[in-house]
Amino acid sequence: QVQLVESGGGSVQAGGSQRLSCAASGSSFSSLTMGWFRQAPGKEREFVAVIRSRSSGSRIYYSDSVKGRFTISRDNAKNTVALQMNSLKPEDTAVYYCAAGTGLILSSLWTAGAYGYWGPGTQVTVSS
Repeated sequence: QVQLVESGGGSVQAGGSQRLSCAASGSSFSSLTMGWFRQAPGKEREFVAVIRSRSSGSRIYYSDSVKGRFTISRDNAKNTVALQMNSLKPEDTAVYYCAAGTGLILSSLWTAGAYGYWGPGTQVTVSS
């Protein structure tokens, strides 16, 4: 069992930056694939970024909409994963969720249903 809790959400103006953090407990963190997803009102939950487990080389992937602006990182010693968001746009406004999974194949990394554990989410609001 894995418990996830996000922190760091809030309101920011367009062009600004924000850093989200997710603390994990309950399992071997370094073996988990850790992802960030977001969901805007009236829209489906969408993939943002993922960092694979240490045994998978901690490979990183981003959605096209955030590539070059967001950076995902993990600290296996502290059981945390972070999402640094720069050059924020109003369309980045959403509830951001931290997700964890095991045994994910490459083609499933950007699919919400592949992840077995989720945090409660944190709101990020970007104003123009």
